[in-house]
Amino acid sequence: MNYRHIYHAGNFADVVKHVVLARTIEYLKRKPGAFRVIDTHAGIGVYDLSSPEAQKTGEWHGGIGKLLDAAFPAEVAALLAPYLGAVRAANLNGGLKSYPGSPAIARHLLRPQDRLTAIEMHPADARRLKERFAGDYQARIIELDGWLALGAHLPPKEKRGLVIVDPPFEKEGEFERIADGLIKAHKRWPGGTYLLWYPIKNRRAVAGFRETLRKAGIPKVLDIAFSIRAAGVTESFDGTGMIAVNPPYPLENELGVILPELCGLLGEAPDASFDLEWLAGEHVPS
Repeated sequence: MNYRHIYHAGNFADVVKHVVLARTIEYLKRKPGAFRVIDTHAGIGVYDLSSPEAQKTGEWHGGIGKLLDAAFPAEVAALLAPYLGAVRAANLNGGLKSYPGSPAIARHLLRPQDRLTAIEMHPADARRLKERFAGDYQARIIELDGWLALGAHLPPKEKRGLVIVDPPFEKEGEFERIADGLIKAHKRWPGGTYLLWYPIKNRRAVAGFRETLRKAGIPKVLDIAFSIRAAGVTESFDGTGMIAVNPPYPLENELGVILPELCGLLGEAPDASFDLEWLAGEHVPS
């Protein structure tokens, strides 16, 4: 699967991924101490939804295009407000012309004492990211392989924060790299929060990935799965997943409120669904 982000910016997977990111950052802001967000596969920061690439797939119409002006119950609207506020901040002239990626959403939500480290290995993308954050003392942009960053930049000096890992799945073995990278990173910084995105397409690979994390010895691992339709006979990109290590304690309950609404809004079939499963810790029976 080639998941170069410009083709998929703002789709249903981005919505779920960035809602989880925003809720995690909001939790970190409850304490006054500074924290750091480390984005290992940062991309270009903000995506032009009118670009030929975004127009080619039009996936954002089935994602943020349905969400931005939707009416939600008050509790859901309050939980989505930080995320949707970041999207609106990328479209100050109104409408929906741009979609912020994870570094832009994170930066929008940071307080003055917090910091962002955004890492991107593709030279052209790294250059655009540096241009976007030029002069921003709270953001550090590094051109580096994101997998190397998990070793080189942990733990951060703030000792608080999160790592978001959102690889493009351009090469074979990405699930193995994610699991291996997480296990090594957790040994270096066991107190950090980690958010790892993965596509739900190859069901066998996803099952193997989850089983690896069950046996990894990491104390708290929450698997967040969201599908716009049930799996068919032919393999297709039906769902999106997030692994949350050391997730905020309210996150499971918050997603239990948010995700049913997103199923109704973003689902492409009546069998759209979500699942919140502890692979380790919390509600896993002893």
